[in-house]
Formats: sequence, structure tokens, C-alpha cells
Amino acid sequence: MATLEQKRAQDAWNKSASYDKEHVNFAKGLPALIMNSGLMQVMAFCHEKKGAQEKVAQDLRAWLASQFPDLPAEFPKFMEELMKCKPERYRQVTVETFAWLKWLRQMASARKGA
Repeated sequence: MATLEQKRAQDAWNKSASYDKEHVNFAKGLPALIMNSGLMQVMAFCHEKKGAQEKVAQDLRAWLASQFPDLPAEFPKFMEELMKCKPERYRQVTVETFAWLKWLRQMASARKGA
């Protein structure tokens, strides 16, 4: 049975298969962006920007939805759910975000040699 860390690594590996250098560079900077601005603000930014930013955000939302069954992967519903959740739940989602992004940064870089 795979551990949660192994599942994160596998998911990040699979999702990063379609990434190019722009995706990799954005994935590398995403944790700092979230730390500075907050998860919801960054998800809104990614959705507005489209392109590589939205693709990485979609992959993140899909992972979070797999870990939190009540959290939908679709952008509007994802945002609505975060806006109404309790602070402890928001913190749990944010912690899982950073845990998955740690793997994504490494896997995407390894795939693209960045």
C-alpha cells in the first residue's frame, strides 16, 4: 500500500508529464506566492491568467479534491467551498497544498531538466 507521500509523488509525476518550461518555472514559484498572498488569492490569480498558471492550478485543485472529498475541483465551486469553510479546514487544505507542491516542483524539474 502506497503512503500519502508516495501518492503525492506519483500524482505530481503524472501531472507534470505535460508541462513545459513555463509550467515548471511557475510551479517552482507557486509556494512562495501562496505564502505571500494566500491560497484563494493565488487560485483566483491563476484562473485569471489562464495558460500555464491555470493548468498548474487545475492540477492542484484536482489533487486537493482527491484528498478532501467535499472540496470540488472546479474553480468556482472550489472557491465557494474555501470561502465558507472553517479556519481549521482552510489550514488543512493549505498544508496539503504545500505538501503536494513540494513534490510537483521536484518532479516537474526532474522531467524537464530545469
